[in-house]
Amino acid sequence: MNNIQNHYPIAIIGGGITGLSLAAELEKEGKSFILLEAKDRLGGQIKTLRENGFTYEVGPNTGTVSSPEVAELFEYAAPDALLEEACANANDRWIWKGDRFHSIPNGPWSGLTTPLYSIKDKLGLPFEPFRKKGTNPNETVGELAERRLGKTIVDYTIDPFIGGIYAGDPYQLVTRLALPKLYNLEQNYGSFIRGAIKKASEPKSERDHKATIKIFSAVGGLEELVKAIGKKISRTGEVVLEAQDICITPTGNGWQTTFVDKNGDQHTISSTKVVTTVRADILPKLFREEIASKMTRISTLPYAPITEVCVGFNHLPDIPRAAFGALVPSKEQRKVLGILFPSSCFNDRTPYPDGALFTIFMGGLRNKGLVLDTPLEAQKQVGLNELYDMMKIPRSITPDMVHIAHYPKAIPQYDLATEERQKDMKSIEKEYPGLHIAGGVIDGIGMANRITQGMNLAQQLIKEIE
Repeated sequence: MNNIQNHYPIAIIGGGITGLSLAAELEKEGKSFILLEAKDRLGGQIKTLRENGFTYEVGPNTGTVSSPEVAELFEYAAPDALLEEACANANDRWIWKGDRFHSIPNGPWSGLTTPLYSIKDKLGLPFEPFRKKGTNPNETVGELAERRLGKTIVDYTIDPFIGGIYAGDPYQLVTRLALPKLYNLEQNYGSFIRGAIKKASEPKSERDHKATIKIFSAVGGLEELVKAIGKKISRTGEVVLEAQDICITPTGNGWQTTFVDKNGDQHTISSTKVVTTVRADILPKLFREEIASKMTRISTLPYAPITEVCVGFNHLPDIPRAAFGALVPSKEQRKVLGILFPSSCFNDRTPYPDGALFTIFMGGLRNKGLVLDTPLEAQKQVGLNELYDMMKIPRSITPDMVHIAHYPKAIPQYDLATEERQKDMKSIEKEYPGLHIAGGVIDGIGMANRITQGMNLAQQLIKEIE
């Protein structure tokens, strides 16, 4: 335990990617802070493992460089962590239909010839720019996409993508909250197609060009980014791991936070600002009844459960896998949400050049019972059976590495009640100045969302305390 001071300008609760991005930006500006993390490691759900020559993720596998902040965080972390963009294979995404995978169309001709969509929906796509703009601010992703694109496109593109991103149901997620960029295309331009064309032609600053929209990991795995940030933020900040019994209380001119360190010693610190980045159900537990009672609705934010099965083969030369991965529509009633092919997109993920690494995702809202009520060993076997069947791997070939990871509360679901929850967050922040509620409970769930939120919040806090 380092020398914990009595006062810090900013206290950060949670050392996942949001808290780390916030801390990195503060450290870059030379600002003092304390970061409290309940686990014995930083990174939250980001975790990279190495086993028998395989390098694999047991949390988030990739992100998208969809904001300049992602590139800037890697600039900060260099040279200890380096951005690795996925190779060209990542441009191909597969969808399961019937008894095989099909590539998602990437142009007019493949859109016309794909077996994924009905003839009606294929012929209707050119008329998307002429369809009336929606007026329901709470229209779900499924409703919006069906209205503008057609039902089979929802079933065989939107549904599996929502399964892959949110592990959710497109007819339960509010577009404005879950996919605001998609919502704004229609609201601002009247059409997905027209909006995409106009946005692509809009002038961009030099900084905007950092948002390449490419799939990324880090050289050696995402945890290299976590380690690099953890090392650098200690220059101006105090990082406390295994901080337990955290209790945050407002005072007359700021905040008081008490916690117990890994040695059982209790500490009390004061701060001008306090930022929480924890899961919704954990949030009220950080506060006394006065504030916790106002967080009842926030704490009910639903989370989709996920089980990941990582499978490695030293040699698998004859199985096609030159793609980012494969997604499975709920309509197909398989037991997996999708399968990623990390070794097809990133370097040095397998011990031999012709090896293969797969990450199988199961559960989500569509198969909650499978991952919440089934023993892990049985879940592992389900994942393996689906992998062998769908990828057409001969049963005579046995895997050289299998690892299972289980997350009962993995991905927040921005459903119809989310806006009311977020109103509660803003109301609490207004009533208790200096408190900021951040993390995946608001502003998006992707790695780019988390990084952007953390770094932007840091700049806001710096202005407020100066």
